[in-house]
Amino acid sequence: MSQRNSNQEGARQHPPFEFKVDESLSAWNMPADEWLLRHGKKSSYSGLASGNIVFNGSGEVLVIQRASSDSMPNRWELPGGAVNDDEDSTFFHGAARELWEETGLRARHFTHVVTEGPGREPGQVYPNSTGTMIWCRFSFIVDVESCENVTLDPTEHQNFAWATEDEIRDQKIGDGNHSVTNQGLISLILEAFRVRREKATSASI
Repeated sequence: MSQRNSNQEGARQHPPFEFKVDESLSAWNMPADEWLLRHGKKSSYSGLASGNIVFNGSGEVLVIQRASSDSMPNRWELPGGAVNDDEDSTFFHGAARELWEETGLRARHFTHVVTEGPGREPGQVYPNSTGTMIWCRFSFIVDVESCENVTLDPTEHQNFAWATEDEIRDQKIGDGNHSVTNQGLISLILEAFRVRREKATSASI
């Protein structure tokens, strides 16, 4: 795993987003509110959230470390967050915006939805830190324009790492003193490694 110190800066206006979405992901290529209405979840969920799974050229996955002042302090997670219909024309525009705001990376191609394991349905349902809201998060492998110059929002995250599959499995990320936020997210990241291997094998046939 390669790891660098945080290159932090304050809030910034995101650039225009130009990305592709694989046809297999069309079920999410719509505004979040439309997805909730189509699936009868408008009264069940407070909203939708995104998880962005970014691999670098060495096959390591990007994880970011929550701020020490935040809930679940110092733990590792994927870039992502709430999709906002007032700002995001589709779910993927929300995912691209969150990726940019949290890491400074620009989405190029959303390729695969990832679950917590083979045979599992997409989507992780979880409460906010106060238990007053319920979110459903969908996570996707996304190719980015460049993996260089990760830039964090210091109000949310204090560090980042490119982690190997073994480091995720063994929870030896960075200094090894802090784990991923929860077991479900660990399972999801490990499944992303499996999906990526399967994709590489299919491409070579």
